[in-house]
Amino acid sequence: MAKKKFYVVWKGRETGVFDNWEECTNQIHSFKDAKYKSFKTKEEAQVAFKGKYEDYKGKDVCKVELSTEELEKIGQPNLDSISVDAACSGNPGLMEYQGVETKTKKLIFKQGVFEDSTNNIGEFLALVHALAHMKKVNDKRPIYSDSSIAIAWVRDRVVRTKNPQTAKNTKSSEMIQRALVWLDENEIPNEILKWETKAWGEIPADFGRK
Repeated sequence: MAKKKFYVVWKGRETGVFDNWEECTNQIHSFKDAKYKSFKTKEEAQVAFKGKYEDYKGKDVCKVELSTEELEKIGQPNLDSISVDAACSGNPGLMEYQGVETKTKKLIFKQGVFEDSTNNIGEFLALVHALAHMKKVNDKRPIYSDSSIAIAWVRDRVVRTKNPQTAKNTKSSEMIQRALVWLDENEIPNEILKWETKAWGEIPADFGRK
């Protein structure tokens, strides 16, 4: 069972501390320049709400502590790379994805919002979008994803989603098919690497909504 998280909204339709993602989403979805962040405990969230968003932006407050031995075994990420991630409000729900420079977090691409889609679909589309972009500009740097499922789908060139096609998700369904065709027709020169969240914190492409 996933551990419960608490969400602080500093700027949104309503501000405060919320104990579930759905309630938080109601405050920030389509709200321009919304400011929000997740925390492990209600106490941490309450303290954060009294402070400023800028004091917590980019900090992984939900990072898991590992032993020195575990950290040494995992090592450090290759910052000369790009990172991709997806976010989904509901699952299925409103999905979007993006790719950034790992070191600087400079945005390379961003797509969405796609209706009635899942986070796994977004992670897969983000990876293929990155591969296609990198091939187009002849960039052979590695690509990081924190989704083992998406990495496996790209490796096996198959999407094992149980999300049925509906009138609302026609666009993302068509993108899945185009992505699969691209994978069948193209070699992949870029190394696809797993982002070790427990050791390194959230992936640089993270939307900050977890």
